[in-house]
Amino acid sequence: IDDVRVETHKFQFLYNDVDTYHFMNTEDYSQIELQKSTLDAPELLKEGEVVTVIINAEDNMPLSVEMPSSVVLEVTHTEPGVKGNTATNATKPATVETGAIVNVPLFINEGDKIKVETEKGTYKERIK
Repeated sequence: IDDVRVETHKFQFLYNDVDTYHFMNTEDYSQIELQKSTLDAPELLKEGEVVTVIINAEDNMPLSVEMPSSVVLEVTHTEPGVKGNTATNATKPATVETGAIVNVPLFINEGDKIKVETEKGTYKERIK
C-alpha cells in the first residue's frame, strides 16, 4: 500500500454543463472540472457555493468532494399552503432554485428560503 499525500482546498462552484461541474479555487483562482458522479448532491449546488476538494498532491487529481452539511435555497415552486396546516407532519414536494425537488412541510410557500441537509437532501428548517 502506497501512502499518498493529499491536500484540501476550498473551491467555489461556478456553473455546470450537463455532467461537468466547474469550480474555482478560492486561494489561487485556478479552475477545475469535476464530473457529476464525483459529487454527492450536485442537484443542491447553487452558484457561489463553496465545497472542500481533497486533491492528490503529487498529480493534482481530485480524489473526493466534501459538500457543506447544509445549504440555504429558495423555493421556486410548490402548491400553496392551507391555513391551519402548521401542526402536522404532512409534507409536499417543492422545487428549489437549483431545480431539485425537496419534500417540505405544508406551510412552506414559494419564495421561502429553506435549509436543506445535503447528505440526505431533506428539509431541515425555514429561514426567516
